[in-house]
Amino acid sequence: MARFFAWTFLLLILVSIAASEFSLEGQEQLTKKIQKGKYGPGSLKSFQCPNACGRRCSQTQYHKPCMFFCQKCCRKCLCVPPGFYGNKQVCACYNNWKTKRGGPKCP
Repeated sequence: MARFFAWTFLLLILVSIAASEFSLEGQEQLTKKIQKGKYGPGSLKSFQCPNACGRRCSQTQYHKPCMFFCQKCCRKCLCVPPGFYGNKQVCACYNNWKTKRGGPKCP
């Protein structure tokens, strides 16, 4: 019984190490894309905003408001962060634009 728990614990540690390596690899890829100019301030033209926001808002249940505010932010900032959520540090304008109450304006 003790061996079972030891093996399970060891397996859990190995899985967590592998997961952290994949996370670091994804962050490195994002950094390379930012350096190439694929993301970041001014990386989009205004006509590209609907497609970028469609990607950004594709997995939310509040699709219409997400698209509305994303396109508004994209027109102002000319960038949309990668992924469906988070990564706002890539677009400073997108990240720093706040509502009157101090919450984030951009999804």
